[in-house]
Amino acid sequence: MGIGNGPLRFGQSGEIRVTVESPLYLGAGWLRQVLTWRSDGAWRVIEEIGYRGAVGEEHTEPAPGLPFEYASLYASLIQKLNDDEGFKLIGFPALDEIQDPECRSGMSRVTVRMYDESGREGRDWTRCADGSLANLTTRGSGPDVAASRVVQAAIFVRNSTVGTDFISRYSGSLPFATLDRGTETGSGLEGALDFRSPNGAGAEEAPEGFEDWWSSHVGDRQRPLPEVDWANEMIVAVAPGVREEIGDSVEVRRVLAIDNGTRVEWVERTPGNFCAPARRRVQPFHIVVVPKAPEPVLFVKLPTEAVPCGS
Repeated sequence: MGIGNGPLRFGQSGEIRVTVESPLYLGAGWLRQVLTWRSDGAWRVIEEIGYRGAVGEEHTEPAPGLPFEYASLYASLIQKLNDDEGFKLIGFPALDEIQDPECRSGMSRVTVRMYDESGREGRDWTRCADGSLANLTTRGSGPDVAASRVVQAAIFVRNSTVGTDFISRYSGSLPFATLDRGTETGSGLEGALDFRSPNGAGAEEAPEGFEDWWSSHVGDRQRPLPEVDWANEMIVAVAPGVREEIGDSVEVRRVLAIDNGTRVEWVERTPGNFCAPARRRVQPFHIVVVPKAPEPVLFVKLPTEAVPCGS
């Protein structure tokens, strides 16, 4: 059955996926956001921040309500993308002429992918635009004049699901990459600290005490020293201390350059209500490398988050 009395449209049974890949720190890092919306109304957002080719942190956020609440909006969008002369992607030849555009420095790559379950066929369009998922704009999109259709479709998907007030989990953060993360550290760290070499130091001049600290942290795991450009990068480590349940974890959330230094936000995550985690002594930690940011570094522990059972 089609929408209204019309024919079965492409993607009416299937999904739409919007991917926005935004460069950070002159292209050395990235923020990747993937919003998937299924025809039954269910949707989820996956955000990933990374640096130097390695992921720093990733988060998945599912729709807060019941899927059927979004199903009619999905159907409305499918009708637009198939039939609306001023909006459609399906059957608009100019969009198929460019498959993999090169974006100007600082611009995001926006991909809209439609999958039709009945025909088992997918179609996708990639264009360039300013902004991340939270603040995409059609202004200046390219490289062709039809690019605004792709960006506008992405904006419509965002507005119909996460809403116009969506804010990225990593908004404003410098990019970072995970060097080590787990539940056992021999460093004895309870809290947070950063390692940086003095300004003017060479790329291989590690700060005093770092090698000994790293050795105590890894213990008998025999992990080599991480490769760090100490002239331009620093290391941040967070660890809340000893915990007594499996499932406790910790993560660096954001690294923000502020007026009078750098603010590092981190959060402890614990099993949610009604979970029954096994009892075991753990020492969760997260160690990341990030572009060297101004001193002093202020560490801010965010409110503890409860994680659904099994996550």
